[in-house]
Amino acid sequence: MTDTAPARITALYRYPVKGLSAEPLTEAALAGGAHFPGDRLFAVENGPSGFDPANPEHQPKQKFLVLARQAALAKLKTRYDDAGHTLSIVTDEVEVARGDLRTPEGRAAIEDFFRMFLAKELAGAPKVLEGPPGFRFMDSRSGFVSIINLASVRALETETGMSIDPIRFRANIYIDGVPAFSEFDWVGKRITLGGAALRGLKRTERCAATTVNPATAVRDLMIPAVLMRSYGHADCGIYCAVAQGGRIAVGDTLKITDEDAAGVAF
Repeated sequence: MTDTAPARITALYRYPVKGLSAEPLTEAALAGGAHFPGDRLFAVENGPSGFDPANPEHQPKQKFLVLARQAALAKLKTRYDDAGHTLSIVTDEVEVARGDLRTPEGRAAIEDFFRMFLAKELAGAPKVLEGPPGFRFMDSRSGFVSIINLASVRALETETGMSIDPIRFRANIYIDGVPAFSEFDWVGKRITLGGAALRGLKRTERCAATTVNPATAVRDLMIPAVLMRSYGHADCGIYCAVAQGGRIAVGDTLKITDEDAAGVAF
């Protein structure tokens, strides 16, 4: 059985440093079995986390600087330059820190900024972490690519009576053109978009990061509680794996099928 969904990609984002700014893309080249390109490459440790780059293991988000714990991060506008491996941090339209994350001096510049900026919220010395190739600092052990359905966000706006910036959900792929929360039905199915194909893995349980207004850095809307009260769960969006690599772009259509993504281990 095949069901064609008249949905399109409306936006693509990567988040090079966990907890910091979204970076919009017009297209992305997905690789089979890999994460979304350029996503969660780095994290800033909030005191000793036990992370070992030589033997990387998934760590709870609470061990890093994240919006779920440090809402003030939303005040920062950050950009990561792939060619120069340089992270820049801007607040109030002024660049306050810049560092080449390949070098001890560059990482120290970023760490020194966070030591001052979040002085009262740190559990220990901040430290910029980078995993080996193939490792990402994801909230979920199995989160390779994340999707948000804008219709689901609009349903929450109806429930709350408030405008909700979809970037609160920090997804990679934003889609529109299907009913609210219908993305839950895509778990276990093949999602063809552009030249790539994903496989729905699981629903995304929302955390306190979504309570932070990305424009004001204020916790002004308890989205997990709204979801639970209105729908009996705290889920919005899904995690996927890349079943077939290829290029995707804003404007690409989606097709959902029941067939399994053969040959791909999840």
